[in-house]
Amino acid sequence: MKKIGVYTKNFSLYHDLLNVLKRRKIPYVSLSSKNKIPNKIGVIITSHNELHEIKYKKIISADIYDNLDQVIDIAIQVLIGKDLYTRLIIGIDPGEKPGIAIIADDILLKKTNVDSPELILKNIKRYLNEYPSINTLIRIGNGSLIYRNRIINNLIDLDVPIEIVNEKKTTIVHNKGRYNKDGEAAATIALINGIIVDKRQPIIISRGDIKKIQEESRKITEGKFSISEKKAISVLKGNINLKDAIESDNLNKKPKHL
Repeated sequence: MKKIGVYTKNFSLYHDLLNVLKRRKIPYVSLSSKNKIPNKIGVIITSHNELHEIKYKKIISADIYDNLDQVIDIAIQVLIGKDLYTRLIIGIDPGEKPGIAIIADDILLKKTNVDSPELILKNIKRYLNEYPSINTLIRIGNGSLIYRNRIINNLIDLDVPIEIVNEKKTTIVHNKGRYNKDGEAAATIALINGIIVDKRQPIIISRGDIKKIQEESRKITEGKFSISEKKAISVLKGNINLKDAIESDNLNKKPKHL
């Protein structure tokens, strides 16, 4: 398979691109000349300003996209050379920072994480556009019940079949980072048959869930205070993130000056 070529005089962009490629362990070639392109290059990533300087038919302008991970995804798509997949499976490992994996026609194209369950929808919409498929399926693990149901409720209107998968076989070895573990668990989830869910799920919050969020807020504030029960429920429902909840409650706890 041919490789991604990187050519740009924009040092900051060049440095950031190489960091993403190395993090994702994607083979690449750093090009020193825009005129001598090795045969092993299948696509070139450059800046928008340099786009028309390079005489090559497969070029991607890195700085017109939302982020560099998206740029790399598109470059891989070009390398594979597929405009339409037969079957696309999106695996999701639910949690506070969910893992996502994309498998298209039995090829693992992507493993990543997002910072909250509510960001899943934006990313899934982008993947559906980037990897068009005849048949598409979303599979989500059955753990982290509150986070799982929040994700399902956000995705239910996409009109893409959703299956809940038993997560027992998705445990990843503990010597890997959180990022890799969630991504690999999502990839395993994508390969397991599940049970179809076709309606919104209830968000059931227990006393234990509330206490856990309050304890987490106390750790973050180094024991100074815990957020209120009401605020903890808002965090669990996804109405506010924990950091903002802490800041909000902290302001309310400060003495008011006359």
